[in-house]
Amino acid sequence: MQVIVHGGAGTTVEEPVPRQATLDEAADAGASENDPVDAVEAAIRVLEADTRFNAGTGGAVQSDGVIRTDAGVMTSDRDAGAAASMPGVEAAISVARAVMEETPHVLLNGVHAVDFADDVGVDVACDLWSEDTRERWDDLDDHLEGSPLDHLEWIQDKFGSTDPEGRDQKDHDTVGAVAFDGDDLAAATSTGGRWLALAGRVGDVPQIGSGFYAAPAGAASATGAGEDIAKATLTRRAVRHLESGLDAQAAADRAIEEFGELTGSSAGVIVLGSDGTVGEAFNSEQMQTARR
Repeated sequence: MQVIVHGGAGTTVEEPVPRQATLDEAADAGASENDPVDAVEAAIRVLEADTRFNAGTGGAVQSDGVIRTDAGVMTSDRDAGAAASMPGVEAAISVARAVMEETPHVLLNGVHAVDFADDVGVDVACDLWSEDTRERWDDLDDHLEGSPLDHLEWIQDKFGSTDPEGRDQKDHDTVGAVAFDGDDLAAATSTGGRWLALAGRVGDVPQIGSGFYAAPAGAASATGAGEDIAKATLTRRAVRHLESGLDAQAAADRAIEEFGELTGSSAGVIVLGSDGTVGEAFNSEQMQTARR
């Protein structure tokens, strides 16, 4: 089983060695599976359980003080499932897989996604706060109540801040995995969102062709500035380059080059081609990955 995982594209992290060890563990977990969907789920579950990454436990906090998780998964047969805006759910990837395999839909969200998760046996009562996330939230000089428009006014200088002092260092630490068993491919991505987004915000991660995509030519998982990734459909763009004849590294490079030109934002992408080639590219300061 070929597997590549990423731990987000963003600023240089403070603890690269233990993060890399977890990424290596995730890649090993995926490589030990016999099915690509099992592989990406196993890999991402390792990362969702580690508070160093912005997925599952330790995710970003939205404007109402709630952590909500999103995830998506897709196969080269174009089966797909996603789940979004789920408080209390660490294993977002497992919910997305259940949507793909157990429902006729491709996306469930909010309280109904949580109810569905509970029905299929996924824990929905997880404490998603880490010590550093709690400390960062408590250190804010104001917390907000009121209407969505009140929240929107409050987050204007907070969401997506480019000021290192005002930005969550895990803001782009979405996690993802792609896997290939020689016949079939799968791609998956999971996130805790972005720091101080408007309550209920959903980014690129659970959107097919944005945070994740798979087709007969290959599979890709993205990370970075979610709104811009969604507008540029970054993973669909990467796989389209595979379909045009590029290998995985060239497809990843071309997709990130185009993304930067279109948006001026930072992102990263990992790619596996049906020819067995593997690629990764990013235009941020760093993107940690592991391959098996």
